[in-house]
Amino acid sequence: MWQYLAMPEPRPGSLAVELTGISKGFPGVVANRDITMRVERGTIHAIVGENGAGKSTLMKTLYGLHQPDSGTIAVDGEIVSFKSPADAITAGIGMVHQHFMLADNLTVLENIILGAEPSKGGIINGREAARRVNELAKSLGVEIDVSLPVAELGVGQRQRVEILKVLYRGAKTLILDEPTAVLVPQEVRELFDNLRRLVAQGTTVLFISHKLDEVLAVSNRITVIRQGITVGTVTPSEVTRRKLAEMMVGSDLPAPEPRHTQVAEKVRLDVKNLTVKHVGVRDAVHDVSLHIRSGEILGVAGVEGNGQFELCAALLGREPSSGTVAIDGKDVSQASVRERMNAGLAYVPFDRHREGLMLSTSLWENNLLGQEEHFTKLGFIDTRMARAASREIIKRFGVLTPNEEVPAFALSGGNQQKLVVGRTMSMNPAVLLAAHPTRGIDVGAQAAVWKEIRTARDSGMAVLLVSADLEEIIGLSDRIVVMFEGAVVAELSPREATPELLGTYMTGAKASA
Repeated sequence: MWQYLAMPEPRPGSLAVELTGISKGFPGVVANRDITMRVERGTIHAIVGENGAGKSTLMKTLYGLHQPDSGTIAVDGEIVSFKSPADAITAGIGMVHQHFMLADNLTVLENIILGAEPSKGGIINGREAARRVNELAKSLGVEIDVSLPVAELGVGQRQRVEILKVLYRGAKTLILDEPTAVLVPQEVRELFDNLRRLVAQGTTVLFISHKLDEVLAVSNRITVIRQGITVGTVTPSEVTRRKLAEMMVGSDLPAPEPRHTQVAEKVRLDVKNLTVKHVGVRDAVHDVSLHIRSGEILGVAGVEGNGQFELCAALLGREPSSGTVAIDGKDVSQASVRERMNAGLAYVPFDRHREGLMLSTSLWENNLLGQEEHFTKLGFIDTRMARAASREIIKRFGVLTPNEEVPAFALSGGNQQKLVVGRTMSMNPAVLLAAHPTRGIDVGAQAAVWKEIRTARDSGMAVLLVSADLEEIIGLSDRIVVMFEGAVVAELSPREATPELLGTYMTGAKASA
């Protein structure tokens, strides 16, 4: 539970942004319908709603990525019409996306000034750029070495770079899309302290999040959107988390409470001395040994970039590694990806866009990925059976879509995630590698995914759960390990683990246990 002090009430002042009657539709979908929202200058204004409610579409419209079908946008009292993000930036609006857009091979300074370099006579004035960036960092209350390559930064530092990049371009209104999704509790507190400093200097923050405790802790105003329509705007003092959840999805906010499970003796996944080497840097995974029994969930906590991705890739057979991997007693260390999947391994990927979906392809065709052989007869895909299976997943996991013929790119991010999780769970694997299975999905869908994982666990499945949501890790896991710099540095039970304790191991602040 977050213990932040509530934001002080802002003094009545001018409106930074006013959206009036905004409607936006796509083929077969109305994303926003007559939305009106008023955002006061110098406040943190949260926007919440279930997946597909229209939050991201509304913010992308404000940022110039979409043009509204109807309605008006006013910035600082002036009606504007943005044809592109460049127009929005010129008007003082910047956006930090959930998936960071940084070039790893460039330095912090180069990333921040890219496309907006101070120059004279065609020559970039690096010294002036560094001075301006350092001044911005100081005003934000952060310290960062602008000469470091971004590849060397942690997730929290990368986010600071994204915010500095937007502020460098003169943003007075900052849109943050799920900014705490990959942060440990200590980094969340630091982010919120930084946002308070910005607000005190007159910056306005639009904050999209599914984490209602954080929304209540840091916001001055909260606008709730459901099915593309504004449900209402409230202050944190007017609502509880339960009330806010009811406004969003019509039901109480679920919680992944730990409960007693019957873990069997049978080891379904056995990993010994697994190492993944990267040329020129430390091992991505260093001498990791772990096992998961039938009916057990092993949670893996860690700041992104500490070997979790490479661990899953090596277990799946996509990353060259040393050590041994066995599934149900069968050594698959030299087996291919397909052979490991046939042995009972399934994977919910870290990045649904890069690893989990073909965005321009229909939902039913996406559902075939990884299990084509189950829908093949006499060498041909049985499209009727594949479509029926897709409809079942859409219904079971509450994917908001007109039908299974819709291309994957037409779904919201949360609904894309529900499709990927549903496809993987429908394989009924012996061992499930679940990487951030509820990232970006709303509280109702989150409860459905938790229930599916628990049910699969209770049926004898072994689950490796990688998640940045520490409450999820604690609530679902039977055991928890923490990864730092490619190694397992701690193993805890859910009873002794707290987000703060896990955070100290995840950031290297606590000695190995």
